[in-house]
Amino acid sequence: MDCCPPRLSSGQLSCCTHYICSPDLVLHTSLHHQKSAGSSVFLMEDAFSGDKFPSEGKMQWAHNARITCMRLFSNKDTWFQSEAQNNDNVLVTSSSDWTIRLWWKGRSQRCLRGRNGPVTTLADKLLGDSSGEVLASGGQDGTVRLWSLGSSGKRGKRALKTTLHGHEKPVTLLSVPGHNPSLLVSVSKDAKVRVWDTSASSGARSSGCVGMACVHGALVGIKCHEALCYIAAGSSVTAIDLRTMRKVSTAAIHQPKLYSFESLPSKSLICTGGDDKTMLWDIRKNQEKPKPVAIMDGHSGYVAHIHMDPYKIVTGGPEDLYVKVWETDTGILANSFTCCIPDFEESSGGLLAMSVKGCRIVTSSWCLEPGLLEPGLICFRDFTNASNPLSSSECSSTTKFWESEFSFDG
Repeated sequence: MDCCPPRLSSGQLSCCTHYICSPDLVLHTSLHHQKSAGSSVFLMEDAFSGDKFPSEGKMQWAHNARITCMRLFSNKDTWFQSEAQNNDNVLVTSSSDWTIRLWWKGRSQRCLRGRNGPVTTLADKLLGDSSGEVLASGGQDGTVRLWSLGSSGKRGKRALKTTLHGHEKPVTLLSVPGHNPSLLVSVSKDAKVRVWDTSASSGARSSGCVGMACVHGALVGIKCHEALCYIAAGSSVTAIDLRTMRKVSTAAIHQPKLYSFESLPSKSLICTGGDDKTMLWDIRKNQEKPKPVAIMDGHSGYVAHIHMDPYKIVTGGPEDLYVKVWETDTGILANSFTCCIPDFEESSGGLLAMSVKGCRIVTSSWCLEPGLLEPGLICFRDFTNASNPLSSSECSSTTKFWESEFSFDG
């Protein structure tokens, strides 16, 4: 049976670890490191290529304070093709040291400066047409800034294109809608949503705001699909039409509180993580009181990390040693395995971070006994050559989800 095709997964973030997987790179920053918390980037090359697990990586120092966000962009963008050659992906990191750094060829190549405080988040996509040369960032000062990646100013000082003002609290989430690459959605810590037309913004200071809305509760995540924006906050996921800025529906209600959120637009599904369980929702069902299509329980503690692709859902949390794999269409449990090294479960904590590409899963766990294992331990599991992957509709009784090759990096 064929295994799942490769899928690029953006970084899963937690309070302790940032993680990103690409077709040929694993990127990891740990806030437990002895130097400034979260100021290092760990590059594990060829982690997902070939038949062997990676044996070593490179620790890179550049930021002087905590790394707040990591984004990985393909070199298919015009600017990246000219600057980062040889099929390199480009990593973008933001930090509390007021800077943004661009990485390729194994090191920091550019530094964007010009903020008046910590950079809190980065947009999930580049703005603009096919050239894709504008990066958006959000700051602790409540501003949204647009950076021209094609600028040639010394040390990135001329890269700042526009500053968008309007938020009164720190900007925590940024997303670029699929139906209009010049629009930018921002959400601040006070759960206020703004939509910006970046093509109409010019000059050092600009409003550029074309729509506003507000949601209720602590922010969890945001996903844009076409003209709809799904915002997870408090205990619900709200769908907002970006053309009218009106609430379209409540896509999910997960009591008492949401901790994580992921979406799969190709199958009109979203997944929410709460206490002890995750829930699967069909966003095509416009109900006043939405009901989940599947309840996936069995976790210990809250579910902080969710990965979704057309074949599987992978879930885990910092209070649970076990990562669980579910079938996307049915929510049936397909596999469960520890996020730490076998035989060390009693001295290990739960899942700090994870990233998934096709049939390969990377997890990071932490240690309950200082000195026994390094904090932020990275474990690689490869299910590519599984003899019995997910169960099929023809054989629904087969739910065993492979034995895996296993390796770890200490």
